[in-house]
Amino acid sequence: MSRSFETGAAPHFPSHSTVSRVMLQVIYALVPAITAHVWFFGPGLLVQIILAGGLAVGFEAVMLKIRRKPLWLFLGDFSAVVTAILFALCIPPLAPWWIALTGMFFAIVVAKHLYGGLGHNLFNPAMVGYVVVLISFPQAMTAWLPPLTIAPSGLSLLDVLMTVLSGQPPPGLTWDVITEATPLDVIRTSVASGKMISEARQLPVFGDFGGLGWEWIANWYALGGLWLLWRRIITWHIPAAMIGSVVFLGLASYLVDPGSNPSPLQHVFSGALIIGAFFIATDPVSGCASNRGRLLFGAGVGVITLVIRRWGGYPDGVAFAVLLMNMAAPLIDRYTRPRIFGQ
Repeated sequence: MSRSFETGAAPHFPSHSTVSRVMLQVIYALVPAITAHVWFFGPGLLVQIILAGGLAVGFEAVMLKIRRKPLWLFLGDFSAVVTAILFALCIPPLAPWWIALTGMFFAIVVAKHLYGGLGHNLFNPAMVGYVVVLISFPQAMTAWLPPLTIAPSGLSLLDVLMTVLSGQPPPGLTWDVITEATPLDVIRTSVASGKMISEARQLPVFGDFGGLGWEWIANWYALGGLWLLWRRIITWHIPAAMIGSVVFLGLASYLVDPGSNPSPLQHVFSGALIIGAFFIATDPVSGCASNRGRLLFGAGVGVITLVIRRWGGYPDGVAFAVLLMNMAAPLIDRYTRPRIFGQ
């Protein structure tokens, strides 16, 4: 008895991945977290994504024109859009328009094209843009919104647009009324003033493990990251090393002094740790190429993040940690080259 099996035409090779396909899947993986962010904090993030995205594509087109590169070929790879989305996810929803303008200029023009364009950049472009605006506009970069469930007054889409375009709060409101410190900032301030972390966690801005609303957003980042792992867009090495190092060292410091050191879950579910582990530190251009190098790279980002959170000048340190490890990536790759086959 003969049986026949339906097969495609030879040769049977998997389809080659392209930059545009990879970038689109990264965008798809970010959609659940973006939706959760809008659910908990309002439509400000969507405004920032549209604003940063338009500026990023504009700067990309100008630089491609100056460098005499084919416009539609490179604009269609969606790399500038991914950079804009990651940048928008890191800034306050009510940040004025010049924050996105400055950030996208340094991300696209300086960090990307002045280094030779996509594939040649030494530093992660989105983090370069974010660090520049964080240092240059510290007051605007601390204007974070509280979750809608505890916000004293909700803002409409029109209020958000007016605030972003004018840089001023809506009429009749002040920044102190509509903004609030982030959970990591609350912990940092409490420890500096001699209070116990257990006292700080009594504030309504905290949830079960991390910040109220932020812990759910972190869960969706993690699910999106796991989807990228399943699609083989990224590997497990950097996320596992980054989160593992934070949990291990965070647990050790918490057991030694729980009064001034937050629990590992607080570190994981607050701030940019999860998005950094799955979407930022895994950048294949500015990170490491070998698997051993990726483990060292991820662990280094985790350790530096904890050091900055505990003793640095900023409540979160993921962006600075990624950029510092970007500088070390070539050296790490040099000493973690895999053995040549046959030797």
